[in-house]
Amino acid sequence: MSDKYPEESNRRRFVKGVVGGAALAGSGTVGAVSVDSLTNPTGAGGGLTQFYGVENTDGPAPRAMPQIPVELDEEGFLRGLFPDEGEMSFGSIDIPYKPEWFQYCGVQTYPGVQPGADQDNYFRYAEGPPDGLSWQTEVAEPGDRVNIEHFADYEDWGNDIGDSGLGKPARVTWRSQGLDSEVTMICEVVRSTQVEEMANQSDWIADSTQEGFIAYLDKCTHFCCVPSFKGIQGSVKFEAENDIYCPCHQSVYDPFSIIRGQYVALPRPEG
Repeated sequence: MSDKYPEESNRRRFVKGVVGGAALAGSGTVGAVSVDSLTNPTGAGGGLTQFYGVENTDGPAPRAMPQIPVELDEEGFLRGLFPDEGEMSFGSIDIPYKPEWFQYCGVQTYPGVQPGADQDNYFRYAEGPPDGLSWQTEVAEPGDRVNIEHFADYEDWGNDIGDSGLGKPARVTWRSQGLDSEVTMICEVVRSTQVEEMANQSDWIADSTQEGFIAYLDKCTHFCCVPSFKGIQGSVKFEAENDIYCPCHQSVYDPFSIIRGQYVALPRPEG
């Protein structure tokens, strides 16, 4: 049986083996005793992990969704940096950037989260974006690489959800080309003038974004559903039309508030 609700709902059924959000939460308050009780790695990685992510501002989600540092190549294609050696540091980052940032909600079992996986790190347009992001189906096919030219109108882009001019989002996949949809890392990228302003005020944002692009793993930290920035009509009912909104249990995130948090990452299976 598929673990998906109908495609148009953007919801996912609870998958056996996925640990609930409360058990995964750290957010700066996990004590040594509770960390020890939750952390018994039987595979690679896992354990208490510090990360940067888009802040959760409402609803039951226990913590932020992890940010993905990005860069543009010489042809304007967007890709996410990944620590293939297991850990990396760059620019002003004051905590290790590790695969553990993304090890929750079952993603720890995905091939793409393995260091050294045979992936090229480019963001590619996902199949079946929410209605509010239908623009991407007009400029590219699923699987095509994301290019800066597709975001030329980002300064004033809008749809019928929320305000125009906040930023232009797209639903994408990352480190997943050639893989079955059940192990596809779904992400969102947003290009916004607000990100450009943030980069002028924060060394970390300046180092982890480029030309106004920011990216994050699009897995709600509550029950692993797939939220969207300005993509889901139902967000209006919960005054979240200008935020990242999760349709399952109305969790809300702010794409323009990047915070440093911590949580107990699940270990990757030994490969």
